Amino acid sequence: MLSTLRKAFWLFGFAVLLLVLFLPGYTKLQESRAKNRQLEEKFRKIAIENYLLQEELKRVNNDPVYQEKLARDKMGVVRKGEIPIKIFSEKKR
Repeated sequence: MLSTLRKAFWLFGFAVLLLVLFLPGYTKLQESRAKNRQLEEKFRKIAIENYLLQEELKRVNNDPVYQEKLARDKMGVVRKGEIPIKIFSEKKR
């Protein structure tokens, strides 16, 4: 009986020792994995945004219709002979 109790005590002590030694490392590993997943997701979003911006840059450089649309919408450019008309909504008054 005493021998079995002594073996159980040593086994319990050994388990606690292992837990004390490896739990902080395991916790840090889990935190690192979570951070890695977040960074991978952020990388994917940035890669998609980069691709879309590259496609828009190609359109700006190569598509004259798109260039004209941007010039008209963003810069207010009009063709020769056109009369620009500004329409104000009720909310802005």
